Amino acid sequence: MFQPVASSPFASSLMDKRKANMMQPGKRPRIDSGSIRGPIPNGPMHSRPLVALLDGRDCSVEMPILKDVATVAFCDAQSTSEIHEKVLNEAVGALMWHTIQLTKEDLEKFKALRIVVRIGSGVDNIDVKAAGEMGIAVCNVPGYGVEEVADTTLCLILNLYRRTYWLANMVKEGKKITGPEQLKDAAFGCARIRGDTLGIVGLGRIGSAVALRAKAFGFNVIFYDPYLPDGIEKSLGLERVYTLQDLLFKSDCVSLHCTLNEHNHHLINEYTIKQMRPGAFLVNTARG
Repeated sequence: MFQPVASSPFASSLMDKRKANMMQPGKRPRIDSGSIRGPIPNGPMHSRPLVALLDGRDCSVEMPILKDVATVAFCDAQSTSEIHEKVLNEAVGALMWHTIQLTKEDLEKFKALRIVVRIGSGVDNIDVKAAGEMGIAVCNVPGYGVEEVADTTLCLILNLYRRTYWLANMVKEGKKITGPEQLKDAAFGCARIRGDTLGIVGLGRIGSAVALRAKAFGFNVIFYDPYLPDGIEKSLGLERVYTLQDLLFKSDCVSLHCTLNEHNHHLINEYTIKQMRPGAFLVNTARG
């Protein structure tokens, strides 16, 4: 029978620990995960990996993190045909904004790519299915711009109700209001906010932020989102509707906050617009 040689107190201690583990019922010997290495997809990993910012040149947040661990290439490309061959052959990671598309054919050009990070929330400019089949992970930044987009949405809604853009232009053009009739004409179209119904399509991070802001202005807020579990409306104090048609019929203003995918492409079209109330507003700050 083979017996391991314990030539030091450390080795003896290690053997005793292993024996103790084996004696415990139901507990399997521990495997050192560092000794097991699975297959590396799409080529070898270099000691200092190459990471490429495919489009644009704004890498101000990422650069301080990456500069000590990776080589960063700025491609500033509109398509993969503009990307240098070295990047296509060696880049293991890619950062991208929204001006470049990565189809299956584009992804196949990269020989070592393992991960694509979309600097933003939408991934509609990446063929996620093809990336998965090729072993390339796709990530996004879900919280990107939540507050800014929600604030902008409320700004647009308030502008439509109170006509601030048009009134400001009148002042800029030097138009004077000398009587009540001219004031009435200038304010034509201004609507009262309190009591009106704001319908939100897609109650994700931005949709929820818009809902909370709108409630503060006195809107009655309803929403349509078939992907959320029941009860979310109670936690936010909103009214839920279960069809888009119902939301369009009830809303004085509709705000879109859904991602772009094959299920909601052309969600708002000539047919659905005809289901809206006469004079209702439509605000779209959703992309991807």
